[in-house]
Formats: sequence, C-alpha cells, structure tokens
Amino acid sequence: MWQDLGAALCLVLVLEGMIPFLYPAKWRQMVQRLAEVDDRTMRIVGLVSMVTGALLLYVVRR
Repeated sequence: MWQDLGAALCLVLVLEGMIPFLYPAKWRQMVQRLAEVDDRTMRIVGLVSMVTGALLLYVVRR
C-alpha cells in the first residue's frame, strides 16, 4: 500500500509540474486569478476534486 501511495504522489508531482514547465506565463496568470477566489469557492472546488478523485480511484481499482 505504501508503495502505491508513494507512486501516486510522484505522479501528482509530475502532472503538477507539467503546466508551469510548458506554459509558465499562463500558469502565472492562473495563480494570480486563484489568489482572487474567495475561500468558500476554493473549498467547494477542493471538495469536488477530492470526491471525484476518490470515485475515480474506486472505479479504477475495482
């Protein structure tokens, strides 16, 4: 289980690093826009992302 978790975290880092590597100017603009989003909206987006990820993981690992 720990090996799978480590591999998943490594893949997250690879995927997260692709956009700033490929499109640094657009990434900077996106980060500036995200800084202006209110906390409630950010929490909702985070919750939706977590639930979607958990459901997709369940489907893939089933």
